[in-house]
Amino acid sequence: MADIKRFGEKVIDNLEKVIVGKRASVELIVMGLLCQGHLLIEDVPGVGKTMLARSLARSLDCTFNRIQFTPDMLPSDVTGVSIYNQQKRKFEFRPGPVIGQIVLADEINRATPKTQAALLEAMEERQVTVDGVTHVLPRPFMVLATQNPIEYEGTFPLPEAQLDRFLMRVRLGYPSISDEIRVLDDQQIRHPIESIKPVVRQKEILEAAEQLKHVYVAPAIKRYIVELTTRTRQSTDVYLGSSPRGSLALARVGQARAAMMGREYVLPDDIQALAAPVLSHRIIVSPAARLRDLSSERIIQEVVHSTAVPGGELFADSAKKRRA
Repeated sequence: MADIKRFGEKVIDNLEKVIVGKRASVELIVMGLLCQGHLLIEDVPGVGKTMLARSLARSLDCTFNRIQFTPDMLPSDVTGVSIYNQQKRKFEFRPGPVIGQIVLADEINRATPKTQAALLEAMEERQVTVDGVTHVLPRPFMVLATQNPIEYEGTFPLPEAQLDRFLMRVRLGYPSISDEIRVLDDQQIRHPIESIKPVVRQKEILEAAEQLKHVYVAPAIKRYIVELTTRTRQSTDVYLGSSPRGSLALARVGQARAAMMGREYVLPDDIQALAAPVLSHRIIVSPAARLRDLSSERIIQEVVHSTAVPGGELFADSAKKRRA
């Protein structure tokens, strides 16, 4: 997994030229890239959500499209539209901004549910259908959506079906005093994003994503993942628990974390570290838990703490694999 580790370090180092003091969040973004998944970047205004997405796009040798969602936007503004060409006497498809490789869906919750739904097919099936004709999206394809969780006026909350299609929810938070001073210094003359250059090619991204599939996930780890997601469905603080897609996502991102650390196998530590980013947006907190001011992240942490961690059986599986 040395190649994936080098791949991750190159992208992370490039992103940290712009995003200061947020290595944990940057690592999650790179894990999402390796898994070929979509990410929801949710935080208050001004902490660098859009800048993080733009920096990632500049670090990759990929096409980049930005969609600025507004309440008056139509689904055709996202997917594209067929226009009649009078000279050729036939309809021609004009692709929308979703037909790209790295797509920034900025302030996604400002669009109406009808427009939000235009992303569902693209995110899950890597294709869009317009006027009965299916158009396959290029690879790699990744949606980076941003939203502000504080300002609810004029917004439309994302439905559960769409939230479930995001591999992870990433939050940045405010920088420390020293990091914020460094931001002031870095941007005094010009913005650091102007100096960002691509550090990996499309072929490298696809090769790393394919290599990631061979990271070993022991049966005990798989059972541990399923037990975690099952407990979210059984918790009295949860109205709707994580779907099986959550289990798949947790296993896949666990493989990415292991590979980025140079390992060929997933450990319980990987799953515990990733449970909140992968599962917290997939559950609906019950009204009673909301009254107690319980967040979805806190509930996931409690589920992790109350679930038995695989021990001896995991080492037996690893020894068996080495003998094989």
